[in-house]
Amino acid sequence: MIRIELLLGLSTLLFFIGFFGFVTRRNLIGMLISVELILNSVDLNFAIFNRILYPGQLDGFFFTLFSIGVSAAETAVAMAIIINVYRNFHSDQVNSINNLKL
Repeated sequence: MIRIELLLGLSTLLFFIGFFGFVTRRNLIGMLISVELILNSVDLNFAIFNRILYPGQLDGFFFTLFSIGVSAAETAVAMAIIINVYRNFHSDQVNSINNLKL
C-alpha cells in the first residue's frame, strides 16, 4: 500500500505545478490546463482524506466525483470562451482579452 505522505506530496506537487503554470503562462489553453491540474490536486486530497478519516465510507469519493463533474462543465465553458476570443481576435494570448474592455 502507498503511504499517505507520498500521496499528499504528490497532491502538493500537482498543486504547485498548476499554480506556477497559471501564473507564468500567457496562453489561455495553458492556463486552463494549469487550473485543471489544481482541481485534480483537490480531487486527490478529497480521496486521501476520506481514506484517512473515514476508511469505511465513500463520502470523499462522492465529493471527488462531483468535483470532476464540475471541472468538466468548467472546462467546456472555458473552451467556448477561448474559441470565441480566438475567432474575434485571432489570438489565444491573455493580452488579446484587454481589447474586450470598453
